[in-house]
Amino acid sequence: MELYDGRPENTEGRLPREVRTYDFLDDIGIEYKRTDHEPADNMEACNEIDAVLGVLICKNLFLCNRQKTKFYLLMMPGDKMFKTKELSGQINSTRLSFADPEDLLKYLDIEPGAVSIMGLMNDREHAVQLLMDEDVLKGEYIGCHPCVCTSSLKIKTADLTGKFLPASGHDYKTVCLTGED
Repeated sequence: MELYDGRPENTEGRLPREVRTYDFLDDIGIEYKRTDHEPADNMEACNEIDAVLGVLICKNLFLCNRQKTKFYLLMMPGDKMFKTKELSGQINSTRLSFADPEDLLKYLDIEPGAVSIMGLMNDREHAVQLLMDEDVLKGEYIGCHPCVCTSSLKIKTADLTGKFLPASGHDYKTVCLTGED
């Protein structure tokens, strides 16, 4: 794996959702590093990608309430345990569960395995609330997918919160997850 500045020189053969991600980031003036790779289906592969990027890629979970009337994108450090009860209490929600792949595609235009903050640019109805663990916000950079699982990006946290989110029409709520019962 190599680390590149910005978008691929040739986007032939890349999915439209990936190319739209690069277009969006370029249009709002966000600089990013990129690496291309096979889909990461185990922690060893994830660690390799993290090492190339020089950043820990966040765990991104697409969640919904029991009634499926509210949807959330949770960004948290990959080494923290996710406890639904802990998060539910912080956002005053009924029991949370993983949302269906159909809803992930409908709202964020992303398929399982590629869940990413970048999908918020596709949520024109603002149906998804972004939740960011406070530890994610402490890092200078965030690693994420460009809406596909075969590339990963390294972007300044300040650019995500100060440029990307406003341009996508989203904000975020900070949560504090301990991973404890």
